[in-house]
Amino acid sequence: MAIIAYRKKKMDSRFWWTILLVFAMASAGARSQSTSTDALGFLSIDCGIEPGSSYVDPLNNISYVSDAGFIDTGVNHIISVAYVSEFRARRYLTVRAFPNGTRNCYTIRSPAVARGSKYLLRAYFFYGNYDGLSGQPQSFDLHLGVNYWDRVNVTAGDSSYRPETIVVATAGYLSVCLVNTGTGTPFISGIDLRPLKDSLYPAANERRSLVLYARWNMGEESAYVRYPDDPIDRLWVPWSSSQSNWNDVSTNSTVQNLSQDLFEAPSIVMQTAVTPINSSILVIPWVPFPGDVNQFFPILHISEIFNLSGTNQSRQFNYYVNGMLALENVEIPPYLFCDALYGDEPLPSFPTYNISLRALSNSTLPPILNAFELYMTMSNTSVPSDAGDVDAMTAIKDRYSIQRNWMGDPCSPNAFVWDGLNCTYSLSNSPRVTALNLSSSGLTGEITNFVASLSALRYLDLSYNNLTGPIPGVLANLSSLKLLDLTGNQLNGSVPSNLLEMSQNGLLTLRLDGNPHLCNNGTSCNVMPAPKKKKSSTPVIVILCIVPVLILLAVIAIVWRVRKTQGLRRDNTVDPQNGFPKQTNNSLQLENRKFTYTELQNITNNFQKILGKGGFGSVFHGRLEDGIQVAVKMLSESSSQGTQEFLAEAQHLTRVHHRNLVSLVGYCNEVNHLALVYEFMSQGTLQDHLRGRASNGRALSWRQRLHIAIDSAQGLEYLQRGCRPPLVHRDVKSGNILLSETLEAKIADFGLSKAFLSEANSHISTRVVGTPGYLDPEYYNTFQLSEKSDVYSYGVVLLELITGLPPIVPGTENILLTQWVLQRLARGNIEDVVDPRLEGEYDINCVWKCADIALKCTAQTSKERPTMTEVLMQLKESLELENSHYNTANTVTHSENLYSEVSDISLNNAPEIRVSGMTEISGPTAR
Repeated sequence: MAIIAYRKKKMDSRFWWTILLVFAMASAGARSQSTSTDALGFLSIDCGIEPGSSYVDPLNNISYVSDAGFIDTGVNHIISVAYVSEFRARRYLTVRAFPNGTRNCYTIRSPAVARGSKYLLRAYFFYGNYDGLSGQPQSFDLHLGVNYWDRVNVTAGDSSYRPETIVVATAGYLSVCLVNTGTGTPFISGIDLRPLKDSLYPAANERRSLVLYARWNMGEESAYVRYPDDPIDRLWVPWSSSQSNWNDVSTNSTVQNLSQDLFEAPSIVMQTAVTPINSSILVIPWVPFPGDVNQFFPILHISEIFNLSGTNQSRQFNYYVNGMLALENVEIPPYLFCDALYGDEPLPSFPTYNISLRALSNSTLPPILNAFELYMTMSNTSVPSDAGDVDAMTAIKDRYSIQRNWMGDPCSPNAFVWDGLNCTYSLSNSPRVTALNLSSSGLTGEITNFVASLSALRYLDLSYNNLTGPIPGVLANLSSLKLLDLTGNQLNGSVPSNLLEMSQNGLLTLRLDGNPHLCNNGTSCNVMPAPKKKKSSTPVIVILCIVPVLILLAVIAIVWRVRKTQGLRRDNTVDPQNGFPKQTNNSLQLENRKFTYTELQNITNNFQKILGKGGFGSVFHGRLEDGIQVAVKMLSESSSQGTQEFLAEAQHLTRVHHRNLVSLVGYCNEVNHLALVYEFMSQGTLQDHLRGRASNGRALSWRQRLHIAIDSAQGLEYLQRGCRPPLVHRDVKSGNILLSETLEAKIADFGLSKAFLSEANSHISTRVVGTPGYLDPEYYNTFQLSEKSDVYSYGVVLLELITGLPPIVPGTENILLTQWVLQRLARGNIEDVVDPRLEGEYDINCVWKCADIALKCTAQTSKERPTMTEVLMQLKESLELENSHYNTANTVTHSENLYSEVSDISLNNAPEIRVSGMTEISGPTAR
């Protein structure tokens, strides 16, 4: 079945589900003797039941366990007797509530969760007036790890909600967090975790989670479908055509999945379907809440349940989205086989949606639809803490059985940092733990080595506990450690000499008072004094005095000669312009892999595919022995840049390591062949995308452009702040910003870069190089290069992202882009400069702010320009504006129920899916 590609966007879901489930009062701890779901990797948590208790639902054979092993906080409650019913599933009879703390998290770890694996995750909320406040509106937020998932609204005693997501675990655990927003006490009834094949739901990956909006079993009147009829326990809601102009059709025969079916809808769902009555068009419309900008992933499950062989009948149709053809001549799967129509990217944003299946003129039968799923993307805007820090903090918590609200991510979001921790935040890196205060926390036993895994730790306070044993020497490996407070413990043995040395050198404040069994003078506590030696005879004394003197004189002579020789060499090998050793005879010693020219011929298929050309030479596509793609830059004989730039770029790339700088894989340094081998960036240059030369032909969205701007700024900030000595790139432009498959931006081409020999130097004098339109006018006029020169060039790139125009605007007597923007902004209308291909899909305040940042970067004098650090901070605020605009209607849609109201519409009376005015759906056969 063909795959339909749509333009990528994201959104959040808001809707309520109410389901009446069959009541099963199996006693706590009882186990069914039949095969349970444990072997399938299912985890079903019943929140609020007694710790250690468990049971098996006799109707679907699903095993349920207590939530006590997954969370340390909360209070168990029973729902009001008024809401207990014979149709109410047992898991809805109890809840765990969280009256204390802003964030409380369930953490599900191995063996239930494996890093890189895909899961279906559901949370259940049934209020049942457990707190006696029925009728008082309440709400709280639901997070998946560090990312916002949904909002739970309580409007009545029978309020219920069941949000669901498909997620790839990026770590060895998943966290479901309830966040108190000040409008009610969070509570929860249950959590389901179901492992999925990696091939299922391909739109869900490590970068994007899918949030369920709706899942319908078309043509079914009343029965809900879940496990065991669906082996992965999706919940399929019946959708009958009784209120629409559709026919319900069905078969009793088994329907099988095609081998390429990436969703594996169960047979019982695919045995029913709908077709239009007296029409050749089947329409599925839905209406997002007014003002919402949510975007959708629809999945249409289709099967031919009528045997058309031997007949003259056929079923063919085209697939339209809002009247636009998305796929033509859709081929129906063979009889009693099923497949799906879906998109790799979300639908474009529309105020209303209509998916239409229209029969072809030569088709004798109308379209058919067996099932329909609708998903949205979860906004993954928060960055999780460093994985090593998370593992270390978890191990410390487990080692000392710490009873604090240490749940979820230790540092992210920064509003929920764990008690006793301080963290640092950077746009270019994950949050890091920098301070750990466990003073007076009742710790016992030895100091765990996991503390030393917190490599960014600056302050460690373990005072006034009952810690015993020696001080681990590995603590000296914490290079950033400024304070180690071990006061008031029962430590013994000697203090590691490396820690004492750090303390004596003023690098570390070391507090050891109150440890009576500790030796803090650097000597061993239990070593006996050495016995006194007898006096040596006079000849021996003379020999012992003369021999060392002779040896010392010989060593001094040798050292003097060697240093003199090295000094002569150093005078001839240091480049005063960049501080790097000069290379003689093209000698180059790097840690990266050294390729031969023959190897380059092999990995590039004899330099067959050219990726681009520049002043250095041509860049070729290559593939290493293990299949990894690379880009090979060859120095041509006619190159305007020569050996000096080649060596400079190679030297720079061996010492710069950042995710937003292109990485060096290796090099070739033969007599007539110089080459650099880089990581391959499959989406080419930013310039190609802005000029409409990208391979996919699609214009970058504003959100994508903003993320590219932040990525590029992070790379430049690292060159100026993270490198020692700092680097000025000197050729920042959209053509030197490369994009990965996920559109992550990385800066390339360091051949013209210059290093400041001293951070105190604000500029260096050098010849002017760079690209017209991006050149800093102050640098051009004074030959004084500074880090602000890169800031100017970056400002031009930011204007390119906003306008889509090149740095020198064509057709305007070659006016600079900076001047062109200033002239139009003087009219007070930002829309006069924004790239029309964005079609108005941006927050106007965000674009204004970015334009202001760009114009400040391109000020005529360097002292008026911001630093790259300041630029990053401003761009981060711009992203928050865009995110706020992106989720404008979320707080309104939170108050709506799960299912859309089913109503007639003018077009074929097809059922309309709405987010507003939703009604409850219930049924005694559902669980």
